[in-house]
Amino acid sequence: MSQRALSTTAFLTLLAIASMMGANHVAARAAFNDGTDVATAVVLRSGLTAAALVLLLWRQRPTELPGPGQWRALLGAGVLVGMQSLCIYSAVARLPVALALLAFNTFPIFAGLWAWVLYGQRPARALVLAMPLLIVGLALALDVLGAASGLGAQAQWQRIGAGLAYALAAAASFGLVLILTQHEIAGIDARLRTAITMALACAVAMVMVAIQGSWQLPQSASGWLGLSLLTVLYGTGITLLLAVLPRLGVVGNSPILNIEPVVALVLAWLLLGQSIEPVQVAGGLLVVGVVMALGLRKR
Repeated sequence: MSQRALSTTAFLTLLAIASMMGANHVAARAAFNDGTDVATAVVLRSGLTAAALVLLLWRQRPTELPGPGQWRALLGAGVLVGMQSLCIYSAVARLPVALALLAFNTFPIFAGLWAWVLYGQRPARALVLAMPLLIVGLALALDVLGAASGLGAQAQWQRIGAGLAYALAAAASFGLVLILTQHEIAGIDARLRTAITMALACAVAMVMVAIQGSWQLPQSASGWLGLSLLTVLYGTGITLLLAVLPRLGVVGNSPILNIEPVVALVLAWLLLGQSIEPVQVAGGLLVVGVVMALGLRKR
């Protein structure tokens, strides 16, 4: 089925969302560097976002509530967002922010695979042909052979393996969330949908806090600033994302969001002093370019 072209406003909205999400993860790394742990960050971020949306809904009541089947889909999406949040922040805490987001931003590929598995929508031929380029780009960006770092393959995998696994798990979870949203719950008021999703994500993270036995909060003003910014940026970005993207088409247009690692790369270099080697930048740009080309191609 053909897909209508994006308007300039829609395209700029998606770019703004990507920028907010990239900045959110840089703020998260600043908070983690100051003593905050992943579960605490997810609880505060998701809980405050849900509370703000509930207040908005209380003042402006939605005209239609979800049906029984939609409630089940919302429950699944909320749990998945909780898992995705824990996984992506775990990746950001272990890898340079841009590399963690680069691996995570393969979620359009996972979205296409989930659409095939769950709804019988076969992946486009272009997606299949692009996979080798994506694998090469990720391999270069992550320096899987340890050439850029000088560590060698085994030591490099010990360094990046856990972070990469978390990032890909987050990508798979989020790709499924987007497909469920588009096919099952897109008709629900975006504010209500996001409030319920954030509340459930908060509950998942609270279970993790209970398991670890305590909260771990920032130790200084800079850490609190990072925690505050990640909450505001994520809350705004995810609300816009879940409201706008399903209406535009998940599989076709979510690749535009792959500008997020580029934003994170620049901000992490300026604010955190993180940098990666030129060959890794080239690999990252290859991944971003290929995935964006998939989303912007004519059908």
